[in-house]
Amino acid sequence: MKGDPKIIDTLNDLLTRELTVVSQYMVHSEMCDNWGFDKLHETIQKRAVTEMKHAESLIGRIIFLEGIPIVSELEKLHIGADVTKMFANDHEAELDAVKRYNEGIQVCGDAKDFATREILEHILNDEDNHVNSIEEAQDQITQMGIQVFLSTQVK
Repeated sequence: MKGDPKIIDTLNDLLTRELTVVSQYMVHSEMCDNWGFDKLHETIQKRAVTEMKHAESLIGRIIFLEGIPIVSELEKLHIGADVTKMFANDHEAELDAVKRYNEGIQVCGDAKDFATREILEHILNDEDNHVNSIEEAQDQITQMGIQVFLSTQVK
């Protein structure tokens, strides 16, 4: 089914963002593993897997719309030097994703491609949950202090 070029471009932009965030999360996850924060490593790794599934959904939809998925581009990664900076960078990435998915949903609605819009709405819900979980961890750090928080991340 030949898709609207504007939708394919939007999906490719979202795909670039997802692949970038996957890479950022993988680096953050491995840093936490290296520091011995096993629970945090697993949490961030699971988030990376969810983002990979988002990328897979976007690729599938682009192909369905007879577009070519662009998987060779990444945006600038924002790697945190410590856990607090990791959360700050990941929070910004997720807020940006929410904004972009909302814009993409609008593009799909304007083009009357409600099936693609539904896919983006599903991903948007995951992104909202990511924002919430990151903000929850940031609140815990604020209330407990970073040392106490990190002590809860060791198995």
